[in-house]
Amino acid sequence: MQVSVETTKGLERKMTVQVPAERVDNEIESRLRRLSRTAKIKGFRPGKVPFKVVKQQYGPEVRDEVMQQLLQQTYGEALQKEELRPAGQPAIDPISMEEGKGMEYTATFEVYPEIKLKKTEGLKVERRSAEITDEDVDNMIENMRKQRGDWKEVDRAAKDGDRVVIDFEGTVKGEAFPGNTGKEVPVELGGGRMLEDFEKGLKGAKAGEEKEIDVKFPKDYHAEELQGKKARFQVKVHRIEEMELPEVDDEFCKAFGVDEGGVEQLKKDVREHMQRELDQAIRRESKDAVLDALVDANKLDLPKALVDEEIHQMQHDTAQRMGMGDKVDPHTFPRDMFEERATRRVALGLLLGEFIKDKELKADEARVNELLEEIASQYGDPDQLMAQYKANPNVMRQVEAMALEEQAVDKLLEDASIKEKKVSFDELMKPEQG
Repeated sequence: MQVSVETTKGLERKMTVQVPAERVDNEIESRLRRLSRTAKIKGFRPGKVPFKVVKQQYGPEVRDEVMQQLLQQTYGEALQKEELRPAGQPAIDPISMEEGKGMEYTATFEVYPEIKLKKTEGLKVERRSAEITDEDVDNMIENMRKQRGDWKEVDRAAKDGDRVVIDFEGTVKGEAFPGNTGKEVPVELGGGRMLEDFEKGLKGAKAGEEKEIDVKFPKDYHAEELQGKKARFQVKVHRIEEMELPEVDDEFCKAFGVDEGGVEQLKKDVREHMQRELDQAIRRESKDAVLDALVDANKLDLPKALVDEEIHQMQHDTAQRMGMGDKVDPHTFPRDMFEERATRRVALGLLLGEFIKDKELKADEARVNELLEEIASQYGDPDQLMAQYKANPNVMRQVEAMALEEQAVDKLLEDASIKEKKVSFDELMKPEQG
């Protein structure tokens, strides 16, 4: 078998494979002779059919099967001979498949880039941190009170924090637009869920009042046809409501699972929960920052096939998350929605793989068990689920890969140049809540 390889462009290779006629013919004859032992042809006893008759009867079919098998077999052999790692499936173009002339074809594919890590130490990372204050805990408990609060109708003008229940109809230059009307719509003033001009126009409103509110849509408004446009809304106010908050007492504490210890125990539990959330947020930020720095410091040529594959997977996942299942073609979502993230994912996968190999990292058993416990704890019977996971090789490979990635991130952060930045708890957590 003869193999030649040429670089067409970038990571793309064109490999020409020539398989001698002798190998093809020998394989066809061998297959036909095996077939002749069991072939059933009218007029002949099984196993007694002349080879010439078997060849005449089954020759073309067997030849097609052998050519397909040899193509797959020799493609793998050629890759091994040339020490090539293809990224994605090849485009196969037959050159010669004629009887008596052997087989010749070209395979065009991309290869994985050769990765030589340029920099993995001293990566510059800004790490934000925060201390949880008593005020932060009090604010969290206040949010918990609001979760348990009830809206009560009041007879006064609306102010920040109130809920105004309205009917509305909007027009742009006297014309209606999609979503321009609403009935019995609750608007929480200061909640930021409606346009700022609209909320401002409702301050001071009273039940039974009718008024006009002029609104200017932002230039980046999600509906393109309304971006930067001025609208006028006719509003009818049905009622003004204020939130009645529960007292922070033993009954309140029990509603959040604190049966003993009262308010002090609730505050302690809330602080511990906030600390866990804070630690996780800092970890996520630090991980993203050091991985971004790794990608920036180690630019790669990426196989288009891998990026395309990642984009397709992200399109499919998006359709699943939106509850569309298989009812919609994932390609409905445009490529440019995912291209930047897909490119980063592919680059990170290659760089982390090389880093793990370079540092000879192995999945730590304790880390693997920790991840398993974390995953299993989200379901009804964690112990049973842990046992099922450990008995499933595919699941264990995925969890071990996750553990290895976390270990790689730990090592990168250990060797990074980290600049600490103190911020408030709210400031650090806002992006997480968003």
